[in-house]
Amino acid sequence: MTVAPARRGTESGRSVPPPRTDPPSWRHRLGRWDTRYTPYLAIAPFFVVFGIFGLYPLLYTAWVSLHDWQLVDGAQGFVGLENFRELFGDPHFWNALGNTVSLFVLSTVPQLLAALGLAALLDRGLRGRAFWRAGVLLPNVISVAAVALVFAQLFGRDFGIVNGLLGFFGIDPVDWRAETWASHLAISSMVMWRWTGYNALIYLAAMQSVPKDMYESAMLDGASRWRVFWSITVPSIRPTILFTVIVSTIGGMQLFVEPQLFDPGGTATGTGGADRQFQTLVMYLYEKGFRLFDAGYSSAIAWVLFMLILLVALLNFTLTRRIASKG
Repeated sequence: MTVAPARRGTESGRSVPPPRTDPPSWRHRLGRWDTRYTPYLAIAPFFVVFGIFGLYPLLYTAWVSLHDWQLVDGAQGFVGLENFRELFGDPHFWNALGNTVSLFVLSTVPQLLAALGLAALLDRGLRGRAFWRAGVLLPNVISVAAVALVFAQLFGRDFGIVNGLLGFFGIDPVDWRAETWASHLAISSMVMWRWTGYNALIYLAAMQSVPKDMYESAMLDGASRWRVFWSITVPSIRPTILFTVIVSTIGGMQLFVEPQLFDPGGTATGTGGADRQFQTLVMYLYEKGFRLFDAGYSSAIAWVLFMLILLVALLNFTLTRRIASKG
């Protein structure tokens, strides 16, 4: 006798209804909504603020740069890329660009190297470590206007302390505001004095997170302090070094306050000396936009500066990553 197989979904020849599913409760729906959307709400304030104070001004500046736009009379008409064509043929623009690059290199490279060395000293067991660590941040706390006044006196032509020291060694006095390289060195020293301690504390925080057993193993192998520093400390804090390089690049290419206040007589004009020997791109933007009221031309300068900063930052990032990969 053969028995017919039972049909799926049946029991004793009777159909079985599908299992009953209750609708999700409001707590379940609220928890699912919280898991899905709360992260977006948490980061939304940043994007809202960035859109209002970052993205919108950037796009509006691009729109203004395509117009003959005077701050006094308003927009005079669409001119396309005429402001950019005029800018690239402007010798004052190329002079300001050269000054900006020169001041950036002279102030940033020694500054980061000095900050790295200072952080290594502060990382050692010094007496009064809290005092020294707080002291290196003091130049960054002081007002930049006060710093500029002090350095203007230090680099004075007739009664400056620096020229007095040079005369002690038989060197003729230097007119720090009249000569291009002399003014660049003076302004770079001001920038270095302000920001070296700040970067040193960033490096110090990174150095203190390096595992101590790595140092102990290197010491047991007979490595010198110099070898330990370059083989363990520097490779371990490469992400921090990359961060300071990018931030210093942005700050160096936007240099304005220090050269603007270095020449008290030319503060109102923004020309950076009688022959524009230390006029930066931001100073030239200030001159065109807020002294000559040419918003279209100054907006073109701002966009070119933005692209230059982006290009230099990407170049620094690429070089730093390549050096890190080879290490």
